[in-house]
Amino acid sequence: MKIILLASNPKLYSNLRIIEAAKYRKHEIEFANVGGCYIKVAPNACEIFADEGKKLERIDYVIPRLKPSMTFYGTSIVRQFEVMGIKCLNGSQEITKSRDKLHTLQILSQHNIGAPVTSFANSSYDTKDLIKLVGGTPLVVKLLEGTKGVGVVLAETNKAAESVINAFRSLKADVLVQHYVKESKGCDLRCFVIGNEVVASMERIAQEGEFRANIHLGATARSVEISEEERSLAVRAAQIIGLEVAGVDMVRSNSGPKLLEINSSPGLEGIEKATGIDIAGKMIEHLEKFS
Repeated sequence: MKIILLASNPKLYSNLRIIEAAKYRKHEIEFANVGGCYIKVAPNACEIFADEGKKLERIDYVIPRLKPSMTFYGTSIVRQFEVMGIKCLNGSQEITKSRDKLHTLQILSQHNIGAPVTSFANSSYDTKDLIKLVGGTPLVVKLLEGTKGVGVVLAETNKAAESVINAFRSLKADVLVQHYVKESKGCDLRCFVIGNEVVASMERIAQEGEFRANIHLGATARSVEISEEERSLAVRAAQIIGLEVAGVDMVRSNSGPKLLEINSSPGLEGIEKATGIDIAGKMIEHLEKFS
């Protein structure tokens, strides 16, 4: 089977592991820099080209791993593969939905998926009411399209919350205001979903004095056993958004697990090292089921 890995950095740990896993299982895999791809759209003659005019053809599957800054352009390339009848491990529409935190929460709310109460508005005149809607402080303010903990601020007082929200607004940034689950104590869970299964899970523990449990911000990770409720939540959320592969983040609260967000291009390094599970191999095995 011929696979295209559509991403930006061929030396990234996750991309290297996927290439290694595909080759180990005797598949042909080619890295395509998404920013260097371009397309031709014509009746019954849609084509995709990589750098230097090389046509991408005779492809069985595409594994898209798009960085946030390439979401719009990258999903256009993924959509072109779909138009050409080529299966993508995560689809263009599903990636787009997952990249918008508010859209994700709105979709999941229709299916009664547990998540922290969230508010969102355009006008700074609504700041005080936004804070009330999520139950007051402490609360979390998040950039709508932030990643890896960037643009996520914990506000412990009303004055601090108003200042942070209005500061983001002054920069024309879209933000979410979200109830802070205090009992999580700077820990969260990352569940790695492939198909209808959680193949690995880890607990991320924030550094002392930090509430964001992101590996990139110095958090530590360890393998963790999750409950059936947590497992079901992760799989259901990924399926509702329509993702074949997803990193589902949640926190444990006094009223059960609360979903934080869904990542359509979850990193492999932290969770493979924490759990010892060959997740890259499991991704390739999943593709093989459709060949």
